[in-house]
This record gives sequence, C-alpha cells and structure tokens, in this order.
Amino acid sequence: MVTPAEFLQATASGTRVVVRHLIEDGRATDSLGYFHLADNTHCVVATNRGLETIELAKVIAAKEIPPPPAPRPRVGSPE
Repeated sequence: MVTPAEFLQATASGTRVVVRHLIEDGRATDSLGYFHLADNTHCVVATNRGLETIELAKVIAAKEIPPPPAPRPRVGSPE
C-alpha cells in the first residue's frame, strides 16, 4: 500500500489533489488544489488561497480528485 507521502512524491505537477494534514493545534485540515511539487520533506499545492507548503510528516491522506465542475450558466435578468 502506498503512503500519502509516497503518493505525493510520485504525483505529476498539475494534478488536482486534496491533501489532509495536521495543523498546529492538532486538528486536521484539507488543502484542495493543483499539485506543484514535492521533495523528501514537503509538498506544495496551489490552492485558491495561493501556494501552500505542507510538511509530508503531517500528511494524513492524499488523493487525486476530478476537475472542478463547469461553471453554471447565469440566468439573465428579465427586461
């Protein structure tokens, strides 16, 4: 079985991922976005909030996810 850190180290740049990791207070949070890169200790995910650097030792889970849904068409205002 592949660990989350091994998955991230083998993931191609540009792949859409979600990474669950521990934060300072011990709770977990998710970073959702496009995978940028990983080395032996950290990975970088481009999220809506910007680039997030995540320590691999704090990663609980990680997986590839499908592209975001297409934008819904706007309903025009009646004239």
